[in-house]
Amino acid sequence: MPFLVLYLTRLGYSVSRAGLALGAYGCGHLIASIAGGHLADRVGRRNTIAISMFFSAAAMLALSQARTYGAIVTLAMIAGFAAELYRPAASALIGDLVTPEQRITAFAMYRFAINLGWAAGPATAGFLADRSFFSLFLCDAVTSVGYGLIALTFLPQGLRPATSDERFSEAFRVAFRDRRFMLFLAATTAVTLVDFQTGSTFPLWVERAGHSSSTYGLLLSINGILIIVLELALTSWTQRYPAQQMISLGYFLAGIGVAMTGLAHSVPALAATVCVWTLGEMIAAPATGAYVTHLAPEQYRGRYNGMWVFSWALALIIGPSVGTFVFQRNPPALWIGCAVLACVSAMLARMK
Repeated sequence: MPFLVLYLTRLGYSVSRAGLALGAYGCGHLIASIAGGHLADRVGRRNTIAISMFFSAAAMLALSQARTYGAIVTLAMIAGFAAELYRPAASALIGDLVTPEQRITAFAMYRFAINLGWAAGPATAGFLADRSFFSLFLCDAVTSVGYGLIALTFLPQGLRPATSDERFSEAFRVAFRDRRFMLFLAATTAVTLVDFQTGSTFPLWVERAGHSSSTYGLLLSINGILIIVLELALTSWTQRYPAQQMISLGYFLAGIGVAMTGLAHSVPALAATVCVWTLGEMIAAPATGAYVTHLAPEQYRGRYNGMWVFSWALALIIGPSVGTFVFQRNPPALWIGCAVLACVSAMLARMK
């Protein structure tokens, strides 16, 4: 929801209240990460994706009509739950369908497909937001329904659902005893606290520098364009090295790139920061999907992916609300904090 903060400020709410609303979306995301992983292992990958998309379309349309702060926060949380429910199932399905040797390339191709839309999506969203936020929500709902229909019609089911007599908590006990997985989750949480500034304080910084919503959308589109043009080629190089090394390097560059925002005011300088954090994302992201699949026992693949998504959701709750709070009072402190977290995440990702 990169434009949720701008939407609420346009409605007259303060930056801090807008950040809290984005945090509510993160609460929904947090619940969805566990529920989505459980559903992926219980009712199947395809069914979980379809449920998520149809529910998301309804939630987004409802959110577009909300005006009171309580209603917006509540619907933002519901929208977060609905829109993010599919993620563990999608990642688990990729792990089901390809061999271990193909996983890094498969996750890179998955991201390539996502970023075909991301390259044009933010710019289109910025164009719509400057004219009508309702059109933005409506387009989101229509594309969600389209994804749901494609899932039901064309996607395979993946591994057979888990047996009904399996204890719900067993997967979590296994994961908590997995030191490498726990360190990976801690590193991911640290870097995503920084990453989610791109949807909260970054647009506010762009606006403070005197640029429009459309400029912000175009800056985000650079991310998608670079991934489309470069990531598959870059992945052919990164997959030659241990996954943990690439994740560590990628997390460091992703965090430092966002931290560099505090030094950028012109559009070219802001675009340069996007290039740095995008490079980090391109190095780390395909390796992370393959790494989680490698660590996860087959019968718990959906729930391991759910716990991975949980780390992102936790950062989505904390990152925007804390980030906007610090930004209102001391912007340099925010960007310094991002640099510190970049270093911490890189160190955690390398530990065994």
